[in-house]
Formats: sequence, C-alpha cells, structure tokens
Amino acid sequence: MQKTVVLNVVGLTDRLIGPHTPNLARWRAQGQQAAIAPQLPAVTCSTQATYLTGKPPRKHGIVGNGWYFRDDCEVKFWRQSNRLVQAPKLWEVARSLDPDFTCANLFWWYNMYSSVDYAVTPRPMYPADGRKLPDIYTQPAEMRDSLQAELGQFPLFKFWGPATAIDASQWIAESAQWIEARYAPTLTLIYLPHLDYGLQKVGCQPDQIAQDLRDVDAVCGDLIDYYEACGAQVVVLSEYGITPVSKPVHLNRLLREQGLLAVREELGRELLDAGASQAFAVADHQIAHVYISEAELLPKVRSLLQSVAGVAEVLDAEGKRRHQLDHPRAGDLVVIAEADAWFTYYYWLDDSRAPDFGRTVDIHRKPGYDPAELFIDPALKRPILKLGWTLLKQQLGFRYLMDVIPLDATLVRGSHGHLPKSSADWPLLITQTPELLPADRLEATAVFQVLLNHLQPASVNQPNAISAR
Repeated sequence: MQKTVVLNVVGLTDRLIGPHTPNLARWRAQGQQAAIAPQLPAVTCSTQATYLTGKPPRKHGIVGNGWYFRDDCEVKFWRQSNRLVQAPKLWEVARSLDPDFTCANLFWWYNMYSSVDYAVTPRPMYPADGRKLPDIYTQPAEMRDSLQAELGQFPLFKFWGPATAIDASQWIAESAQWIEARYAPTLTLIYLPHLDYGLQKVGCQPDQIAQDLRDVDAVCGDLIDYYEACGAQVVVLSEYGITPVSKPVHLNRLLREQGLLAVREELGRELLDAGASQAFAVADHQIAHVYISEAELLPKVRSLLQSVAGVAEVLDAEGKRRHQLDHPRAGDLVVIAEADAWFTYYYWLDDSRAPDFGRTVDIHRKPGYDPAELFIDPALKRPILKLGWTLLKQQLGFRYLMDVIPLDATLVRGSHGHLPKSSADWPLLITQTPELLPADRLEATAVFQVLLNHLQPASVNQPNAISAR
C-alpha cells in the first residue's frame, strides 16, 4: 500500500487559507481541493467516526461528542473507548487488504483500546487528592514513558482551557514524527486542533485569528515537508467550519422553568438529575439532543422548543431519519440552532447555585459542551494572582478548585454543529493526487473511500462522486 499521512487541521476552511497560511496556500496550489458537505451533527467525534468508517451516525452510533447513556441515567462526554464506534474502521479495512499494513493514530478521538498499531491520546491522571495531572495513553503501553521522556510531558493545559496554545498541536506533530522515525506506519492520522480555539474565542475572520493561522500553518508546513521526504503522500483534512455566533440559547433553563427538568441539591449547589427529569437537553455546540422520559410528552416538548428564539429546527423521528441520525443513542428530539446561535448546557436559574465544576475546566462532569472553558472569567480582579495561589495550593498538596471559568456564555464568538449554507464555511480535503479526488464536492461519508484510494492507488476503480446536497 502507498504510505499516507492525514493532517486533520480542525476548523480549516477555504475562507481561512490565504496570506496568513503561506505553506498551506502554496501546497494547495500544487494539488486539488474538495469541499466536504458537513453532516449533522458537524462536531468532532461524529465527523471523525464518519470519515473513518464511511458510515453516517445511524450506522456508527457516534451521535455527538457525548450523549445520554440511558442505562446509566448519565450524560457522558468525551468517552475514549474505540469500541463505542459501531462500524469497521479505515485501518481495519486496509489491513484486510494488506496484512503488512500498519496505522498510527495521533489524537484522533476514540483512540483507546483501538485496533490501530500505534496510538497516542490524552489521558490525564486524577489522584485521590483531587489533582489533575497531564499524561497520555499509548499503544503499545511502553511507548508512553519513552515518548514523554524525549518530547517532554504532553502540555495538557495548552490542549484545552484558557491557556490553549500552539504548543499542544506542536507536541502532537513531534510525536507523529517520533513514531515515524521508529515504526514507519503505512497510515498516520494526525490531529491538529489549534485553530478550533481562536475561532471560538475571538471570531471567524482570518485577520481575527492571524497569529493562530500562522502558527498552525508553520506546523503543517513542517509536517508536509517531513513526510514527503519520507516518501509519503499527504492529505490535509478538516472536520467542520466554525461560523460566527452571538446568541447563546439556554434550552435546559426553559425546560426547568416548565417543570420538566429535575435537579438535585448538594452542598447548596444544583446538579442536573437526568434520570428524574421528564425532559432535558444534551447541548453540543449548535446541536442538542433532547431526551424525554415519556412518549406522550413529546408533542408538548417539541412545541415548546420550536418556540425558542435561536432554534432553527426540531427533528422528530422522521427528521432524524432524513439526516441519518436515527440511532438509539440520539435524543428523542434533536434541536438545530440558527446560524448565529448555539446551545449552552446551563440548567440553573441562579449563578450562585451553579455546580462547583461550572467554573472549572471539567469536560467529563459537565452534562454538555462548554466553550466558556476557553476563557478566564473577566470578572476576576486579579486572575494571575488567583491562578498563582491555586497552583501553590496544588504544589503544597492541598485540595484546590481552579474556579476561574466564567458563566457568561455571551463571550463565545464562534461555533459549529449546524449545516452552513456557504461552501466557504465547509470542511475541506486537499490532496496532491487529483486523480484520487473525484469531485470538488463530497459527502462526509465519501472521505473514507478517498482515503482508502490513497492507500491503494494502483487498484483504484474511480468511485462515483457523491455530490453535496
């Protein structure tokens, strides 16, 4: 098979390639680009699963970055087991065609307990004293220590949170080169998330995130040069486009006000009690899965949601089938935001009653996605002093709460998940092998075959292009 490397540059769109991305612009000019019609939901875990299986969410089961686990009566986000993906993956299909095929997965999601040959993914340690310590999970397991001994500890707090920086994507790029030098896999999947942060924080125009574009372009340029020198063909890919937003929508607060959402009080704080609720929303950027305890409540809840400013559409069973999102994990209703709106997970009616984790970076306990984790609370008078004092308590071994995250959803400037009308805001695929790219527009499910064709170009029967709807 032909050695292939896929750079997943999160948030990259046609609109963003230009003066601030000279390496990518030059490299694109030598090849061919296709726009990818985004699927619903246009979020990380769902889209990656579609690219790697060639199946829609109704088949692979990844209906979002998180969902309600009905048996547990718990909302869980950012699970890591690859066994949650319910369809054969690209590397499994490739290995069935060539037993010598090997694959390295660098930080694409669902990267634990996977059938790839080499895996690296974030896996913090959570000691009983309440600390969160940066660490990684690797396959083979012994790679974990040697990789961090040579590259340094994975910069977890620059991977997500208010301190996000190019360092995390740079570390991922260096770990990919480290694996290449030792194992030379046939297929290498590399996740570069840096653009995602600035686009959500400050806006979606190139000049607003000029430095972020220059930073990720430098990483991409280095990787392209490195892998092409190794004889690999490179594919640049993105998962979704981020578009401007100005309107946070609090679906759970509405459901609570209508007596449909239940909370449990603990130490004066309120926790969502999903199992006791008649209806609640699992907010995921511009998509929300709404779970309803009794079928007879569905018309009432649907009517209520349709009346909300900022809601573009509410999908029932037929709507989910139309978007190939009809999987048991999906909500009983799926709500799509208007272009300039997005959904918070907030369910409390008084900020003084918000859960203690609401003001921290805690992607696993929050029953929904929280982009406010990218910000330091502007209401803090001395944030640096606050951070320093909290870190000192950590170093002294005391329990601590890094409660510096705002509860002000209006700070967020960009989001994704819905289906943008302009192809300039769609994800893209760029290759230097134009004959393997059958059209300038593809469905998300077609990416799988395009990547497989790169791996075995000599035996390609050109697939029919799947035109964007």
